[in-house]
Amino acid sequence: MAVYVDDWRQRAELGPVTSRWSHLIADGEEELHRFAERLGLRRAWFQSDHRHPHRGHYDVPEHVRRRAIELGAEAVTWRQLGALLRARRGIVDRPTGTGADGAAGTGAADATPS
Repeated sequence: MAVYVDDWRQRAELGPVTSRWSHLIADGEEELHRFAERLGLRRAWFQSDHRHPHRGHYDVPEHVRRRAIELGAEAVTWRQLGALLRARRGIVDRPTGTGADGAAGTGAADATPS
């Protein structure tokens, strides 16, 4: 089992925190919650959707991202995270830049984790 944190780094203001935000996921939901607890994250901050359970994650600001890596989370690109999420839901990875119909495109929409 592994925990991953991506390099999305979307600038946003969330409550009192203005930072660059990334996504924290794990191979298993309970493992993710245990790791998040070690980081001081509240379980209420977990983001999940019953329609897309494979997308469960925590958004983390930059300082928590760095701490997650220090604690053993694997740093991945947002594209790698997208590939992990697609694999969870059983979709074979396509080459970047190819849409669902095989036509050329950005590929970014498929890789965006949340």
